[in-house]
Amino acid sequence: MGDALYTVLRFIARHVRGFYGAILTYLSVSFFVGLAAVAGLAAIADRVLRGSTQRMDEAVLTWMVDHRTAGLDRLALEVTALGNTLTLAILVLCVSIFLWLTHHRYSVYLLLIALAGGGILNWLLKDIFNRPRPSIVEWGTEVASLSFPSGHAMAAMITYGSVAYLVGRLEPTTRLRWTTWTLAGLVIVAIGLSRIYLGVHYPSDVIAGFVGGLAWTAFVASGIGAVRYFSSRKPDVVEEERDLHQA
Repeated sequence: MGDALYTVLRFIARHVRGFYGAILTYLSVSFFVGLAAVAGLAAIADRVLRGSTQRMDEAVLTWMVDHRTAGLDRLALEVTALGNTLTLAILVLCVSIFLWLTHHRYSVYLLLIALAGGGILNWLLKDIFNRPRPSIVEWGTEVASLSFPSGHAMAAMITYGSVAYLVGRLEPTTRLRWTTWTLAGLVIVAIGLSRIYLGVHYPSDVIAGFVGGLAWTAFVASGIGAVRYFSSRKPDVVEEERDLHQA
């Protein structure tokens, strides 16, 4: 993956002059790669909607609902709230302020682009596939949107994954970085499981949300790589992103 990224960056460097031109070219290439990823997700979704996963979906969903307890119900509601729009917005606001004030402004730009793009992508996919919410179990919380892919799973992957990457790369030790990334991963998985436990998503909805979200999180990580690669073309970038070359 890293070799492919730098092959693209070297090609752009040979054919595009200037810092912003190179970055915009890279983002354009990333957009079309993202479309290819969406096409792959659509192929998986086609199998889901034709019923290939329905037996597995219903078996897992029913098993989790059959093992509900009052304590687990409260825990699931608290965990699923970590993927709510308001919670994620507050998290992104706090992290963006931190990154901006510590001179990591390109990190903020990439974070906001990823979140906006992920939100639009999830809305479009839900509208295209039009999968109803599970009806075989009683819901543990109220929902109004369509089911596939899970918005909570996709938003959690993009938000917690991107924030963990952008903040973790600035931490002084490898152990601290991996701790940050591991904790973010546990939160992401917990949010996805809470949606299944509450009966508002099939497992395949959550998996698709994770896959789509991972693609956008990779966009953020590779975007930082592009800014680092072309930073010599714009010396003030090194000052704005003081720790850019430590990632």
